[in-house]
Amino acid sequence: MDRSIIDLYEGGGAKLRQAISNLTREDLLCRPEADAKVGKWSIQEVVIHLADCEQEFCSRMKRIIAEDNPTLLAFDENKWVEALHYDDTPAEDAVMVVELLRKRIANILRKLPESSFARFGTHNKRGKITLGEYVKSANEHLDHHLKFIHAKRAKMGKEMW
Repeated sequence: MDRSIIDLYEGGGAKLRQAISNLTREDLLCRPEADAKVGKWSIQEVVIHLADCEQEFCSRMKRIIAEDNPTLLAFDENKWVEALHYDDTPAEDAVMVVELLRKRIANILRKLPESSFARFGTHNKRGKITLGEYVKSANEHLDHHLKFIHAKRAKMGKEMW
Protein backbone atom coordinates (compact mmCIF):
# COMPACT_ATOMS: atom_id res chain seq x y z
CA MET A 1 0.00 0.00 0.00
CA ASP A 2 1.18 3.51 -0.77
CA ARG A 3 1.63 4.99 2.69
CA SER A 4 1.14 8.54 1.43
CA ILE A 5 -2.55 7.75 1.83
CA ILE A 6 -1.99 8.05 5.59
CA ASP A 7 -0.83 11.65 5.17
CA LEU A 8 -3.93 12.37 3.07
CA TYR A 9 -6.06 10.80 5.78
CA GLU A 10 -4.48 12.85 8.54
CA GLY A 11 -4.83 16.06 6.53
CA GLY A 12 -8.57 15.56 6.10
CA GLY A 13 -9.43 17.47 9.26
CA ALA A 14 -7.60 20.56 8.01
CA LYS A 15 -9.45 20.30 4.69
CA LEU A 16 -12.75 20.23 6.55
CA ARG A 17 -11.73 23.19 8.73
CA GLN A 18 -10.82 25.18 5.63
CA ALA A 19 -14.07 24.22 3.87
CA ILE A 20 -16.19 25.90 6.55
CA SER A 21 -13.89 28.83 7.26
CA ASN A 22 -15.51 32.27 7.36
CA LEU A 23 -19.05 30.90 7.44
CA THR A 24 -21.55 32.28 9.94
CA ARG A 25 -23.90 30.14 12.00
CA GLU A 26 -26.65 31.22 9.61
CA ASP A 27 -24.55 30.08 6.63
CA LEU A 28 -23.93 26.71 8.28
CA LEU A 29 -27.63 26.17 8.97
CA CYS A 30 -28.87 27.37 5.57
CA ARG A 31 -30.75 24.64 3.73
CA PRO A 32 -30.28 24.52 -0.02
CA GLU A 33 -33.26 24.83 -2.32
CA ALA A 34 -34.59 21.43 -3.37
CA ASP A 35 -33.65 22.06 -7.02
CA ALA A 36 -30.11 23.30 -6.20
CA LYS A 37 -28.59 19.84 -6.79
CA VAL A 38 -26.17 20.21 -3.87
CA GLY A 39 -27.78 17.71 -1.49
CA LYS A 40 -30.56 18.24 1.02
CA TRP A 41 -28.52 18.72 4.18
CA SER A 42 -27.21 22.02 5.50
CA ILE A 43 -23.44 22.48 5.73
CA GLN A 44 -23.86 22.07 9.49
CA GLU A 45 -25.49 18.68 9.02
CA VAL A 46 -22.76 17.59 6.61
CA VAL A 47 -20.04 18.57 9.09
CA ILE A 48 -21.69 16.74 12.00
CA HIS A 49 -22.28 13.73 9.73
CA LEU A 50 -18.56 13.71 8.92
CA ALA A 51 -17.65 13.78 12.61
CA ASP A 52 -20.05 10.93 13.39
CA CYS A 53 -18.74 8.92 10.45
CA GLU A 54 -15.16 9.55 11.52
CA GLN A 55 -15.90 8.08 14.92
CA GLU A 56 -17.39 5.02 13.26
CA PHE A 57 -14.52 4.70 10.76
CA CYS A 58 -11.93 4.93 13.54
CA SER A 59 -13.69 2.31 15.62
CA ARG A 60 -13.87 -0.01 12.63
CA MET A 61 -10.22 0.50 11.70
CA LYS A 62 -9.10 -0.19 15.27
CA ARG A 63 -11.18 -3.34 15.32
CA ILE A 64 -9.67 -4.50 12.02
CA ILE A 65 -6.19 -3.86 13.43
CA ALA A 66 -6.79 -5.58 16.77
CA GLU A 67 -9.35 -8.32 16.09
CA ASP A 68 -9.65 -11.17 13.64
CA ASN A 69 -12.33 -10.48 11.02
CA PRO A 70 -14.57 -8.26 13.15
CA THR A 71 -18.14 -7.57 12.11
CA LEU A 72 -18.55 -3.94 11.05
CA LEU A 73 -22.08 -2.60 11.26
CA ALA A 74 -23.65 0.03 9.02
CA PHE A 75 -25.92 2.80 10.27
CA ASP A 76 -28.68 4.88 8.70
CA GLU A 77 -27.17 8.34 8.23
CA ASN A 78 -30.53 10.00 7.61
CA LYS A 79 -31.94 8.67 10.89
CA TRP A 80 -28.86 9.98 12.70
CA VAL A 81 -29.35 13.45 11.18
CA GLU A 82 -33.00 13.44 12.26
CA ALA A 83 -32.52 12.03 15.77
CA LEU A 84 -29.17 13.36 17.00
CA HIS A 85 -29.78 17.14 16.97
CA TYR A 86 -27.21 17.95 14.30
CA ASP A 87 -28.37 21.58 14.18
CA ASP A 88 -27.48 22.04 17.87
CA THR A 89 -23.96 20.63 17.71
CA PRO A 90 -21.26 23.26 17.10
CA ALA A 91 -19.55 22.71 13.75
CA GLU A 92 -16.24 23.77 15.30
CA ASP A 93 -16.48 20.92 17.83
CA ALA A 94 -17.18 18.46 15.04
CA VAL A 95 -14.16 19.68 13.06
CA MET A 96 -11.96 19.23 16.14
CA VAL A 97 -13.28 15.68 16.52
CA VAL A 98 -12.35 14.88 12.93
CA GLU A 99 -8.90 16.45 13.29
CA LEU A 100 -8.08 14.66 16.55
CA LEU A 101 -9.40 11.27 15.49
CA ARG A 102 -7.54 11.39 12.21
CA LYS A 103 -4.33 12.42 13.96
CA ARG A 104 -4.70 9.54 16.44
CA ILE A 105 -5.42 6.91 13.81
CA ALA A 106 -2.70 8.21 11.46
CA ASN A 107 -0.18 7.77 14.27
CA ILE A 108 -1.32 4.17 14.72
CA LEU A 109 -1.32 3.46 10.98
CA ARG A 110 2.25 4.73 10.57
CA LYS A 111 3.49 2.22 13.15
CA LEU A 112 1.90 -0.81 11.52
CA PRO A 113 3.79 -3.28 9.35
CA GLU A 114 2.70 -3.51 5.72
CA SER A 115 0.95 -6.81 6.40
CA SER A 116 -1.55 -5.08 8.72
CA PHE A 117 -3.12 -3.23 5.79
CA ALA A 118 -4.29 -6.59 4.40
CA ARG A 119 -6.16 -7.39 7.64
CA PHE A 120 -9.91 -7.25 7.15
CA GLY A 121 -13.30 -7.06 8.72
CA THR A 122 -16.69 -7.94 7.32
CA HIS A 123 -19.13 -5.07 6.86
CA ASN A 124 -22.76 -6.15 7.05
CA LYS A 125 -23.56 -4.31 3.77
CA ARG A 126 -20.22 -3.96 1.94
CA GLY A 127 -18.76 -7.36 2.75
CA LYS A 128 -15.06 -7.98 3.32
CA ILE A 129 -12.96 -4.81 3.55
CA THR A 130 -9.26 -4.54 4.32
CA LEU A 131 -7.65 -1.90 6.50
CA GLY A 132 -5.97 -0.38 3.45
CA GLU A 133 -9.31 -0.19 1.64
CA TYR A 134 -10.89 1.37 4.71
CA VAL A 135 -8.34 4.18 4.89
CA LYS A 136 -8.91 4.88 1.20
CA SER A 137 -12.68 4.76 1.70
CA ALA A 138 -12.49 7.24 4.61
CA ASN A 139 -10.57 9.67 2.40
CA GLU A 140 -13.07 9.28 -0.43
CA HIS A 141 -16.01 9.77 1.92
CA LEU A 142 -14.63 13.05 3.24
CA ASP A 143 -13.78 14.32 -0.27
CA HIS A 144 -17.26 13.38 -1.48
CA HIS A 145 -18.87 15.53 1.21
CA LEU A 146 -16.37 18.38 0.82
CA LYS A 147 -17.55 18.74 -2.79
CA PHE A 148 -21.08 19.27 -1.48
CA ILE A 149 -19.90 21.82 1.10
CA HIS A 150 -18.10 23.79 -1.62
CA ALA A 151 -21.13 23.58 -3.92
CA LYS A 152 -23.39 24.82 -1.12
CA ARG A 153 -20.97 27.69 -0.46
CA ALA A 154 -21.04 28.60 -4.14
CA LYS A 155 -24.86 28.67 -4.12
CA MET A 156 -24.61 31.17 -1.23
CA GLY A 157 -22.06 33.27 -3.12
CA LYS A 158 -19.32 32.34 -0.62
CA GLU A 159 -16.98 30.30 -2.84
CA MET A 160 -13.47 29.65 -1.66
CA TRP A 161 -11.94 29.49 -5.14
